[in-house]
Amino acid sequence: MGHLELSLKLPTDYAPEELRRKIREELGINEFTYTVLNKSLDARKKSNIHWLLRVSVISVEIKGAAPEGQPALHIPHGMRGDTAVVVGSGPAGFFSAFVLQKAGIRTTLIERGSEVHARAADIKRFEKTGEFSPKNNYAFGEGGAGTFSDGKLTSRTKNISLQRQFVLQSYIEAGAPQEIAYMAHPHLGSDNLRKIVKRLREEFISIGGSILFDTLLEDLKVENGKVSEAVTSSGGIGADHFVIATGHSAHDTYRMLIRRGVGFRTKNFAIGCRLEHEQEIINRAQWGVEHLPGVKAAEYRLTSTAGGNLPVYTFCMCPGGTIVPSAAFGNTNIVNGMSLYDRAGRFANAACVAGINPASFFGKEVTPLQALEWLSALEEKFYAFSGGFRAPFCGIRNFMDKKEQAVTAESSYPLGLKPAALWDLLPPEVGISIREGLRDFSKKIRGFDTGNIIGLESKTSSPVQVIKDSNNLCAGFENLYMVGEGSGYSGGIISSAVNGIKAAMSIIECD
Repeated sequence: MGHLELSLKLPTDYAPEELRRKIREELGINEFTYTVLNKSLDARKKSNIHWLLRVSVISVEIKGAAPEGQPALHIPHGMRGDTAVVVGSGPAGFFSAFVLQKAGIRTTLIERGSEVHARAADIKRFEKTGEFSPKNNYAFGEGGAGTFSDGKLTSRTKNISLQRQFVLQSYIEAGAPQEIAYMAHPHLGSDNLRKIVKRLREEFISIGGSILFDTLLEDLKVENGKVSEAVTSSGGIGADHFVIATGHSAHDTYRMLIRRGVGFRTKNFAIGCRLEHEQEIINRAQWGVEHLPGVKAAEYRLTSTAGGNLPVYTFCMCPGGTIVPSAAFGNTNIVNGMSLYDRAGRFANAACVAGINPASFFGKEVTPLQALEWLSALEEKFYAFSGGFRAPFCGIRNFMDKKEQAVTAESSYPLGLKPAALWDLLPPEVGISIREGLRDFSKKIRGFDTGNIIGLESKTSSPVQVIKDSNNLCAGFENLYMVGEGSGYSGGIISSAVNGIKAAMSIIECD
């Protein structure tokens, strides 16, 4: 029994039978099994768009040995008396708690919001009535912000193959499509994620974990650099180890941690708006046709030096998706993007943001609290302009020409749009940079200038970063960890989950 790896080209709408035929023709064998290792779309030539596949073929007709099994993440397990509290049920918090519990450390996971079904109901009510829930929204609730997103599973972080494989396999066992193990740009979609986080929660509980929903972390009891208790809206919870994974929207938690002596520094971040186009415009520009059999929807990733101003780039594109009101607090107005797994919606959207170096941008060193206050004030400014959750918007052409428009537009955004001189709502240097970036992007994608630019996108990354020691602990603390996007060390589902796993492994290995 031997094996070979093959690189193959196949039509975008190929069937499994066609892949098997291709393998037979390439190797001249009849009896075999195969595994897809990698699959990516080659769209460099619009006249010849196809899938590139890398497959592993095993057969008695191939000389040699069978492939070696893939190494797996080893989680040491033993009879332990330690306990842990993990705050926040997003990818970082959940996978930190999951690994700790698997290792035999009795772990309590607390979440300020509700379980995913109740959270989804409150979000639906919000989008229908405008009634905002401070605990169940697009930022807070079971699964974190990622549950209501496109569910992208890509990551540029290096040397995380074991942790990444553990996360992907956990998702697959919880009902994710098998393809996430091999697609070059895998995604889950919000509809799948809502089911997956529920099943993962059930698995966590089945191995002895405990989850407290509707439980807000209000404070920490700290003495001589050691946390003894998490003070919550449901009462005090003592433990040996504490992991904070509240995400970068939890400005109230940042402020509490700073009061308790947790060290932070400012770091580069980005702000901007959401762009929205008819998906068929993007498909036609990228593929030359409005629909491509076997492929859901076209994507784009664009960057611009913006004429020497702030760097501008698109981020977190949601093909066939929806722009959503992602405010974490009731007096702020923020937008983000979401897609279902089939990406079949009418519109495409993506963040268009300008990168900010705080010291350069403000012309002086700013403290973490000052950076948070500045960002919160900007989010409140957009809310004040709209008088609620309507999203300020204008056409991309209008933005480039600084021409206001008096009429609204069709959009996926559920709470309505309000015409605005959007460039005046943004900080001047950000508005100038995005204007130049949009001019560049309109040269790269035909029809790009026909779209709309909508709302404030302020949650691409955190403006602050926790200071850690070599063991992943918050500097100066014996038993406090901060992980995920809120820590300033990760961005996205995979890197956040891995960040949580690494903190858990630090606890386990030192226990």
